[in-house]
Order: sequence, then structure tokens, then C-alpha cells
Amino acid sequence: MNKSNDANSQPNLLVRVFRFYRDGFRSMTVGRTLWAIIAVKLVVFFLILRWLLFPDFLAGKANSDQGKAEYVREQITKR
Repeated sequence: MNKSNDANSQPNLLVRVFRFYRDGFRSMTVGRTLWAIIAVKLVVFFLILRWLLFPDFLAGKANSDQGKAEYVREQITKR
């Protein structure tokens, strides 16, 4: 019995999944535009919104890392 004809000679699951998506992305036309929109939205979410919603609060409290650590230590011990 030849190994290439054996039922167990299929590539492993990860290789088959990778080939499935690779072939699917190659044949996409509208999908590429949609993926570009998704990429732009992710950049907006993680870069711009992070900057707006999570400002560097400790920058206004101390200039050095040691000063920031001291401020946090004081705030934790007061509570």
C-alpha cells in the first residue's frame, strides 16, 4: 500500500485551514475592500480612541518614574 493513497496522508488540520483561507482571500474582490475598512476601523479604535479615552494621568502628577511610583504608593496607602 502506497502512503500517498493512504487515508491518513492528508495534511494536518492547520495546513488545510491555512490553504482554505489563502485560496479564499486570493479569489476575493469585494472582500479586500471590506478587510481594508476593518483594518482602518481597528487603527481608529486602538490608536485614536485609546489616546482620547486613556490619557496619561500620571504625567501630570510627577515628572520621573520614581515620582510616579511614589504618587501611586501614596494613593494606595491612603485608601
